[in-house]
Amino acid sequence: MEDKKIRLDEYRKKLLEKRETEELKNDIINEFNSQNGKGLTSPTTPTTTEETRLLMEYIDRANLFNISKQDEKRGKTLKYRKFFKSKRNQQVEIYFKCGTQSLYTEGKVSTVGRDFVMLTNLKERKWIPYPIIESANIPFGIPNYSNTHQHYIFDNNLRKKLLYEFGETISKRDILRQQFFEETLQTNLDSWQETWVTVHLSEDIRKIGKISSAANQQLMLTFFKEKECIDLKSVKYINTIRLTSLFSHVFKRFSHQEGKQ
Repeated sequence: MEDKKIRLDEYRKKLLEKRETEELKNDIINEFNSQNGKGLTSPTTPTTTEETRLLMEYIDRANLFNISKQDEKRGKTLKYRKFFKSKRNQQVEIYFKCGTQSLYTEGKVSTVGRDFVMLTNLKERKWIPYPIIESANIPFGIPNYSNTHQHYIFDNNLRKKLLYEFGETISKRDILRQQFFEETLQTNLDSWQETWVTVHLSEDIRKIGKISSAANQQLMLTFFKEKECIDLKSVKYINTIRLTSLFSHVFKRFSHQEGKQ
């Protein structure tokens, strides 16, 4: 059965009749704006603002778990990214695997990337890829903040630079890169050139050196005059080296080389 066509004048008449019987609701936001000489705004939903916010969070989480049911590997990565983003600059604990070895670490969430998270503490900086993480949580006794403290002050000069020199401005500030992009482990490591690190490939194999570059899924390390290229896919986790540990390793390495000679 085809829908009956209606002329514009008939439609207008019916619309006016409905408006006469429509229940009017006071909108406190528009009331306040009107009193202060501001313009009127149209509501995004028929519900209140707080209900809309809660509904959006519910839909976001429901979508996340639906994706996890269809693709467990992708869902796991999305869950970790969601969790760590909500705990940025806060203390977390991570249980992870390196080969058959079970490991534990605590630290403040510094960077949340597309395929890794970086934690920092008083001793070191640690890059942990999502695939090796088994569990992440808030340490016992640490308050669970709902506010992630990610506010950043945008002054007029910064707004102008973002408008006319977006790429150059973002590339110079790590905090801005995190606001606008999700870095990969490769791009993040490349920004830490000249940093001494230990790269763990398994529970028994690790490489020590200074980051020279990271490109084409390869991490280039230099140890004085020696160079070594590492496949990023084989990396379990990476941590920075303390000076005392570095001197100890250098002494052992040169002693080993002299013993061979």
